[in-house]
Amino acid sequence: MDDKTMFTGSGDEQIPVVPPSEIEELEEEELLRKRNEESSDNTYESVLYWQESDHIPTRIKELKATLKEVMGLGVSFDVVLREMVIGGRETGLLFINGFTNDVVLTDILHRLTYLTPEDLGTNAVSAIVNRYIPFVQVEVTAELSETVDKVLVGQCAIFIEGESSAIILDTRKYPVRSPEEPQVEQVVRGSRDGFTETLVSNINLVRRRVRDPGLHCEGLKVGRRTQTDVCLMFIDDIVDRNQVEAIRDKIEKLDLEGLPLGDKQLEEAIVNKGWHPYPLVRYSERPDVVASHLLEGRIVVMVDTSPSVMIMPTTFFDLCQHAEENRQTPFIGTYLRWIRFGGIFASLFLLPLWMLLVVHPELKPPNLEILGPMKNANVPIIAQFLIVEFGVDLMRLAAVHTPTPIASAMVLVAAILLGDIAVKSGLFVNEVVLYMAVAAVGMFATPSYELGLANRIVRLFLLAATALFGVKGFVIGTTLMILMLTTHRSYNSSYLWPFIPFSAKAMGEVLFRKPLLYSRSRPTLNKTRDSSKMGEEMSPR
Repeated sequence: MDDKTMFTGSGDEQIPVVPPSEIEELEEEELLRKRNEESSDNTYESVLYWQESDHIPTRIKELKATLKEVMGLGVSFDVVLREMVIGGRETGLLFINGFTNDVVLTDILHRLTYLTPEDLGTNAVSAIVNRYIPFVQVEVTAELSETVDKVLVGQCAIFIEGESSAIILDTRKYPVRSPEEPQVEQVVRGSRDGFTETLVSNINLVRRRVRDPGLHCEGLKVGRRTQTDVCLMFIDDIVDRNQVEAIRDKIEKLDLEGLPLGDKQLEEAIVNKGWHPYPLVRYSERPDVVASHLLEGRIVVMVDTSPSVMIMPTTFFDLCQHAEENRQTPFIGTYLRWIRFGGIFASLFLLPLWMLLVVHPELKPPNLEILGPMKNANVPIIAQFLIVEFGVDLMRLAAVHTPTPIASAMVLVAAILLGDIAVKSGLFVNEVVLYMAVAAVGMFATPSYELGLANRIVRLFLLAATALFGVKGFVIGTTLMILMLTTHRSYNSSYLWPFIPFSAKAMGEVLFRKPLLYSRSRPTLNKTRDSSKMGEEMSPR
């Protein structure tokens, strides 16, 4: 035994005494070991690991020790526990710096500092909540894990010495940008507000347009670690409740670590379309578009931190429509819709059809002899198309990742100089560049960015099939594409509706932008419980 070890007692019953420094060293080693062995997946498991129960400690000292291990109190500079004395009782105010409205919180604390022990009585929490906090959003909880989760989303908690419950104040103030017009869904005439990254602001933008008491906004949380807020929005007396329950059930059953990328990850989790290229939901950043779909009986899913929302169920033809068509007269809206359909058709079939006529000139109609290259190039036609396809994608990616002033010059140089030099050097023929440009314009004219990318993949497949197998490849490839879209389901709804299964009335709604008073019923695709959009006395004149 070490000569420095001390003993206590007398005679043979002497007991060794461990110095305080060694006790502290043993405690530090045990604490370090416990930290290294922690493998908690959520706040509840972490609280149970450190204090063996989910109750709020009645002593502030014990509370601080638990908060240090659970949420990094004293380690993370933005986790603040403001300690003070209120009514003769030691009190702690826990919040995240930067998420709290300082003006509101300071006013509440200013009022509480005037309290005396007689004002608090035996139940301090009840007295403060019911009599001394002039604030609307206040609640009481006895679970520490729930308290920590609420603090992490921006609320603040008040702990009082000797009380086993905490007061939760919703004094959140998130960093938020102004609701500017979305870049992807711009219109010539119409509202200029768009969704932001704040969930509450997005809900308010929709409620401003749909002032219906039946508009329900159900709140859900997804992610063991991120605790991401998700909102399920629908009009209760219109929507198909079976679809609502199916979507809600899928979201509630998700057991993910989190949704750091927001709505796109949630879509993959609840739709589960695998490697299918075509989108099963419609994304929108415009509140007026979302409001119109809600009135049709659709379901909207919003995710906090995402400026775009999901609209379900959706179809191929829904993704081809744009808000600009409804901002113009019915005739002009129909014209714009047909032009857009023509651009989408060109982005899919123009290049494979032209290459088919070049490879098999006997298929050309007599009045279309002008089609085809006037001279041959040094590179096969299919190789030219593939090079130009990948070149356009490369320029698009470069434009996205390049600062705006430089991007304009970069695209101009790439499009004019590289294309012109490639043609003059004999690498490409003029027609390849021309038709590729038309197909690219058609892709960019597609309202849905996801649909445009999916059409590009199908176009590459059709080009390869046509180059390998000629007419048979083009016909079989087109048939497979239609079959793929037909068997594609969006929450038990046909993806090609109203073309397959065919509905003449609904197809007319797709092809023609009808006047408002002629569109009297909601789409049958949504299986709405109330199909009428207007009263019987409303009729076109």
